[in-house]
Amino acid sequence: MAIITEEEEEPKILNPPKNKPKDSDFTKSESTMKNPKPQSQNPFPFWFYSTLIVSLATIIFISLSVFSSQNDPRSWFLSLPPALRQHYSDGRTIKVQVNPNESPIEVFVAESGSIHSENVVIVPGLGLSSFAFKEMVQSLGSKGIHGVAIDLPGNGFSDKSMVVVGGDREIGFVARVKEVYGLIQEKGVFWAFDQMIETGDLPYEEIIKLQNSKRRSFKAIELGSEETARVLGQVIDTLGLAPVHLVLHDSALGLASNWVSENSQSVRSVTLIDSSISPALPLWVLNVPGIREVLLGFSFAFEKLVSFRFSKEMTLSQIDAHRILLKGRNGREAVVASLKKLNHSFDIAQWGNSDGISGIPMQVIWSREGSKEWSDEGQRVAKALPKAKFVTHSGSRWPQESKSGEIADYISEFVSLLPRSTRRVTEEPIPEKVQKVLEEAKAGDDHDHHHGHGHAHAGYTDAYGLGEEWTT
Repeated sequence: MAIITEEEEEPKILNPPKNKPKDSDFTKSESTMKNPKPQSQNPFPFWFYSTLIVSLATIIFISLSVFSSQNDPRSWFLSLPPALRQHYSDGRTIKVQVNPNESPIEVFVAESGSIHSENVVIVPGLGLSSFAFKEMVQSLGSKGIHGVAIDLPGNGFSDKSMVVVGGDREIGFVARVKEVYGLIQEKGVFWAFDQMIETGDLPYEEIIKLQNSKRRSFKAIELGSEETARVLGQVIDTLGLAPVHLVLHDSALGLASNWVSENSQSVRSVTLIDSSISPALPLWVLNVPGIREVLLGFSFAFEKLVSFRFSKEMTLSQIDAHRILLKGRNGREAVVASLKKLNHSFDIAQWGNSDGISGIPMQVIWSREGSKEWSDEGQRVAKALPKAKFVTHSGSRWPQESKSGEIADYISEFVSLLPRSTRRVTEEPIPEKVQKVLEEAKAGDDHDHHHGHGHAHAGYTDAYGLGEEWTT
């Protein structure tokens, strides 16, 4: 009988041991460590960061150049379209004092016609300028009327900001770098270090004092009813226009209402053209970051806004001209600042029936091409001013460039129905220094006549310094 036995299986080695390294392998690895092979470096990061730094520097330089050119009046003027440059060349600027403690500013006016005829003064609303009324002014001039359109401060070609010297106002990074650079130029590179050595402390207070005393910054002009009253009064007095036929467009009613109430003797009549307390153009969007840059930075965006809300008859060049004037020289900041000062509680019925206003002839010219809400607003204004003549025009609410002739006809017809204005002539006071010279001259003449001399003293120039001949 055979006996079957099972042989034990040898255990399988899952991970067989590696061959023992030879001495030659150690020698090879040591030599590799001592003499590593040169690795090739990727040049992409170097060129990437170099290009990025150069691009950022270029963008910053261009941005600073554009910013400075926008605030430079000469550069800004040279960049304007020919139509705007021609409009500016045809007008004039007048110095006015808006606030007693501030520097005078320049106000632009466009005019046409003889100053010896009836004077019609047009005041555009916020966000608009005399450029929109240039054809209306010319049409009035051709009808024998002296037409004048005023750019309120912050609009059109009038000053939109003023230079403020001194103070501790917050400024941007670029302006602060310029201040430090100017201080280094004036005091030297090691001035602060020398002061620290002598006193043991950094002259921080003196640095801040020097910076604040020399700081020059631009402040947007904020125009309210009080400021508008001063501007209108000085412009009308300077040009010798009183009494005037005042034409108030859009939001100019709320801005000029106080001046009309306080100077009713200087107002021959008042014409309201699509007047409202709030501006027709939604200026509040110009205070929204992102949206304001798109609207003022791109012509097609501003054109879509104007065409959608108002006129579809204006050409792209006309719309773009308004955008350029609204954007340039801190125009957006000035308009937004003035928007906040509007009196939104103004009651036109109470104003129209007040003692100083009720006797002034009035006319309301309203758009019949607007929305139903705007037509209803026109009827409300007509009821609030029952003595006013109410007519409608076929143009849009803002602006009315395409119907300038039609509106000019309404204004000239209304003015012609009123008695001719009597121009008040006021004698200009003689300056104190000139008066003293005249008194001395008169005293000298009396002295000569008293002694029987027939000659007169020579040596006194013309009283106002306008002539170069000597008096005899």
